[in-house]
Amino acid sequence: MTVNRAQQKEKTRRLIIDAAFRLLSQERSYSSLSLREVAREAGIAPNSFYRHFEDMEELGLTLVDEGGVALRQLMRRARQRIRDEGSVISASVETFMEFIHSSPQVFYLLLRERSGTSMAFRKAVSRELQYFIVELADYIQQTQGYPAADAKIQAEAMVILVFNAGADALDCKPAELKQLTDKAITQLRYIARGADEFLKGRRSESKKSASRSDK
Repeated sequence: MTVNRAQQKEKTRRLIIDAAFRLLSQERSYSSLSLREVAREAGIAPNSFYRHFEDMEELGLTLVDEGGVALRQLMRRARQRIRDEGSVISASVETFMEFIHSSPQVFYLLLRERSGTSMAFRKAVSRELQYFIVELADYIQQTQGYPAADAKIQAEAMVILVFNAGADALDCKPAELKQLTDKAITQLRYIARGADEFLKGRRSESKKSASRSDK
């Protein structure tokens, strides 16, 4: 295969992926899309689809993977924003909300397939969310000095909260979006403060227990 043919194949594959994302909306789930519809949107013959994907499920899993990559890139952008603005929670939530409004189709896919009928899709979305949780847990552990298990628990709570807030944000008007964003920021601060107080209390109890044991 020449370089030009390889490039053309990758370009057509990209057209198919982008076409599928464009067709997703609040009213259209991935399971409602047909191969012919995606091919028509991509501007290719239906038979050409099979040169790039085995079936619609393989395409769907590719979309989930791309959505997960977008989320991980989002986390990295948020960290840069944190360095510039200083507020971890505010920068993270605002970056996430901006992502939803700039790429709603990605979020529609992850949100729907997280609880969809396809086990393969559910596992794929769960795996991508776990990647997101692990990255956040690592960040919490590095910046707060929490034990790994505690950092992961906090990260899971935060990701679930923000993911659910994102679902509500999809249909928000600008004024409502600001209220929702502020609410999510406050809730995340509750979680962070609660985690900090909980761990302080546990360390204090451990010291007391050690002191009693020494007597």
